[in-house]
Amino acid sequence: MHKRQSFAKYLLLVFAGIAVGALVFSNVEFNLSFNGSSLSSRPNFATATNNIENYPVQSLKSFNEAFVQIAESATPSVVTIFTEKTVNQRVISPFDFFGSPFNDFFGMQGGGSPNRRKEVQQGLGSGVIVTDDGYILTNNHVIDGADTVYIRTSDNRKITAKVIGADPKTDLAVIKVNEKNLKPIIIGDSDKLRVGEWVIAIGSPLGENLARTVTQGIVSAKGRANVGLADYEDFIQTDAAINPGNSGGPLVNINGELVGINTAIASRTGGFEGIGFAVPSNMAKKVLTSLITTGKVTRAYLGVTIQDIDENLAKAMNLKAGEGALVGTVLEGGPAAKHGIKTGDVILDFNGVKVTSSVVLRNAIASQSPGSTVQMRVFRDGSILLFTVPLQEQAATEIVSAQAEANESINSILGFRAEELTAERAQKLRLKPDAGKVVITSIVPTSNAYRAGLHAGDLILSVNKRDVRTYAEYSTLVQQLKKGDLFFVLIGRGSSKMYFAFKI
Repeated sequence: MHKRQSFAKYLLLVFAGIAVGALVFSNVEFNLSFNGSSLSSRPNFATATNNIENYPVQSLKSFNEAFVQIAESATPSVVTIFTEKTVNQRVISPFDFFGSPFNDFFGMQGGGSPNRRKEVQQGLGSGVIVTDDGYILTNNHVIDGADTVYIRTSDNRKITAKVIGADPKTDLAVIKVNEKNLKPIIIGDSDKLRVGEWVIAIGSPLGENLARTVTQGIVSAKGRANVGLADYEDFIQTDAAINPGNSGGPLVNINGELVGINTAIASRTGGFEGIGFAVPSNMAKKVLTSLITTGKVTRAYLGVTIQDIDENLAKAMNLKAGEGALVGTVLEGGPAAKHGIKTGDVILDFNGVKVTSSVVLRNAIASQSPGSTVQMRVFRDGSILLFTVPLQEQAATEIVSAQAEANESINSILGFRAEELTAERAQKLRLKPDAGKVVITSIVPTSNAYRAGLHAGDLILSVNKRDVRTYAEYSTLVQQLKKGDLFFVLIGRGSSKMYFAFKI
C-alpha cells in the first residue's frame, strides 16, 4: 500500500510538471535629454541576495509558491509611468474651403496662430526602481519629449519625477523621484542567463487598471540584433507576454533579480504574439550608471567599418562563416589606423573574447570606456597578428557598418529603398508577412524606378532573372549593379506579378 502511495505521488509530480510546461509553452510595442538635475556619485544599488532560486519544490503547491515568491519579491519595485506632452493641433474650420483671406481674417483673431489649438497628449509605460534614493530605469521612448512625468508606486503613491538623462541608442532612460521607503530591485547578471530559463515580466500593459501585471515565460533566445529597434542591440528574446504599456518594466529571473528591461514586441497585429525583446541588465546597468554620474553616455571608438563574414567571403579568405568581423574602411586618424589595422583584416578576438559577428564586435567596442586599451587578435593574409589599441571617444557621426554604407550607395543609384519584409513592416504596409522577403519601402518620385511604375509596398521577387528569396540574396545581386545598367525586376503587387525594366 505504501509503494502505491509513493508511486501515485510520483505520478502527481510528473503530471504537474507536464501541466506547467504546457502552460509555459502555450505562452516590438516599441516602446534625451539631461534637464539640469543635480548628478549623483555612483548609484547605490541594492546588494542583498535573494534565495528564491533555492526554494525547495516538493509538490505542485510548493512549485506554485515559488513563483508567488518571485512575483512578491519583484513587484514592489515596479512603477507605472505617466507622461504628458503639449502639442499644437491643427483644427480644420469651414473657412479652409474658401481660401486664405478667410483663414487670415478669422484665424488670426486674438493674435493666435490660425486654426491651431493646444492639446495634451498622455502616455503610459512602466519602470523599475533601482536605488533606494529614487532612481528609476525605463525606456527612452516612454518619456521622450514629455513635458511632465510622474509615477504611481505599488502602494498607490503618485509622485512627480524628473528626467535625469536618456540614451536613444539603447532606448534606455533614467528618471528620479524624491521619496523615501522605496524598494529597489536587485540587478542580476544577464550574461549568465541561458536559453530555456524561466523569466517573469512585470508592467502595466494597456492601461493603469492593469498595473503590475505579472506574466511568465522562458528565455527564447539571446543576443538578438538587427531587429531595427535601436542602434545598439543585444536583446533577450522571451515568450513572457508583453503588451503596449509594458515598456520599461523589468524582466526578472527565478531569483527575482532584474535581468532585462522590456522594450518591444514583434507582432503582426499590434498585440502579443509570443516574441518580446528586453535590453539585457548588464547593458542597462552601464547606461544607468553613466547617466546618473555624468548625465550622458560616452562610448569608445575604434575607427573602422565592419561587416559579417558570409559563406562566400569565408571560402575566399580560408575562414569559417561566422568567424570574426571583416574590416572595410579604416578611418584616417582613428585609433585603428594609428596602430596598424588595415582594410581586409579580420578581427577574430576582442579582449580575449571570440568575435562571431559585426554586431558582437560593435557592442563590445561601445561597451568600453574612451581611453581604455584593448587587445585584438587579427587574421591577415594567412597570418595571425596581435594588436594593442587605445580607444577614443565615439563621435556622433561614427560609421559602424560597411554594409549599410554600401546599401545607401546602391539605393541612391536605384532610386528606391528596399528592406527585409519584417512582421512590423508587413503590418504597416498591409501585406501578408509570408508574401515575400524583400519590399520597397520608399521611392524617389523623380527616379527612373518611379517613372517605370514601381511603388512603395511592391515585393521584389527577382532581379535580372535571379530569384530573390532573402534580403541577403537581394543585397548581393544589387551590389553587382552600376550606373547605366539595365535593371530587370519581377514585382509582386497584391495578387499580381509583373515585370519592370529601366536603366539605373
